[in-house]
Amino acid sequence: MVDLLIKNGLVLTMDKDHRIITEGAVTVDEGRIISVKRGWAGREKPEEVIDARGRIVMPGFVCSHTCLHGLFLLGTRGKMGSFSDLSQLQQRVYWPVEEAMTKEDVYAVVLYSCLRFLKTGVTSFAGTISAPNAIAGILDKVSLAVERSRIRGMIAFEATERRTRAEGAKATRENERFIRKVKKERIHRVRGMFGIGPSSLVSDELLWYVKELVHRYKTFVTVTTSKGLSDVYRSYERFGKRTVERLNDAGLLSPESVLVHSVHVSERELKLIKKRGAKVVHSPMDEMLDGVGVTPVMKMASSGISVGIGDGGYLFDWFENLRAAYLSQKVVTHDPDALTPMEVLEMATIKGAELYGLQNEVGSIEHGKLADIIIVNPGHSPVPLRSDNVVEHVVNAVSGRNVETVLVGGNVIMSNRKVQTVDEVEIAKQAKRSMERIWQKLGLARGR
Repeated sequence: MVDLLIKNGLVLTMDKDHRIITEGAVTVDEGRIISVKRGWAGREKPEEVIDARGRIVMPGFVCSHTCLHGLFLLGTRGKMGSFSDLSQLQQRVYWPVEEAMTKEDVYAVVLYSCLRFLKTGVTSFAGTISAPNAIAGILDKVSLAVERSRIRGMIAFEATERRTRAEGAKATRENERFIRKVKKERIHRVRGMFGIGPSSLVSDELLWYVKELVHRYKTFVTVTTSKGLSDVYRSYERFGKRTVERLNDAGLLSPESVLVHSVHVSERELKLIKKRGAKVVHSPMDEMLDGVGVTPVMKMASSGISVGIGDGGYLFDWFENLRAAYLSQKVVTHDPDALTPMEVLEMATIKGAELYGLQNEVGSIEHGKLADIIIVNPGHSPVPLRSDNVVEHVVNAVSGRNVETVLVGGNVIMSNRKVQTVDEVEIAKQAKRSMERIWQKLGLARGR
């Protein structure tokens, strides 16, 4: 007897052949997909059946990068006036909020962020946290929140030396401690990695140190690369090199390197990224929000560089991030055919999984993979939904509110838009209380 049957859906597999199956049946047993085909004629009766007639069945999204405390940054930004560039935003909003956060605040915001992911179809993410006055043991709190939500996460503390060198070393040791803990305790849904904040705020010594640890533990590192022009200017001023050039010279440009916010990269840097096998994350809404420009995805794709989609902490609606990626490339290239709907969906599913070596586990609906699946109700669309237009429909017309059901490892985590694992109202209240405490510390408690 199989555990679960999802039947009668329009199955968007996202496999290498881009199969789309009408009246599809997906069977799940012990958390993994055991068959994907048209129709169900099994002899064994499933323990649970989900009828997905009139709905789209597709793999859960993979968010390739998020700032897990992004909600608190956005919540504070509107209380701080106007800004001329990214550097001002960092100094006046982002860094003060991060320095005010406690471990309890981190737990609250991560749990709420995971809830937002679930509600819009994200089942796996890679994310960083920054709370420089609460480093020791903080990833245990992050892990606890992720595990409670029941989604999958690859997490790291974002190491920088913007205040002291010791702080960067301490953050890196915290990442190392957590990676070792995950391996020792065999934690499955949460994994550790290394994280580096704006690379222009990190010494060569820390880059070399992290490079050695990445190789030692056979894991990944995310590096905030060239989000704003200020990152490039600082790198030139302090080190005499552009950001990617410096990462290359430090040996931190490799297949285990995931470059976040690679907006301002030169042609030479693109060649280095390709040559070393590094990957890139495009977070279109976050980049637009901070007014820094747009990652040159089309140039990267034509060079054979792997690119995934992230939200950069702008936890809005995952489908809006898809649309932003889809549309922004058309604007910057003046080409209406730039980035097809299928290419965007690949970036948000299987290619996102590939960035972190997870392509054999998640990112598509295929035999043997983990049953991380979402079911989308397209609503009352006047356009008939068929196999030849479903991809375009998902990218152009669906929103997070259309996600009805979310499964992680074959377990139903959200059903009929209601999350089964946590109290949504209480989580929102907890995050709000933390936000109010942070405002109190920053002297922003009163409205303006």
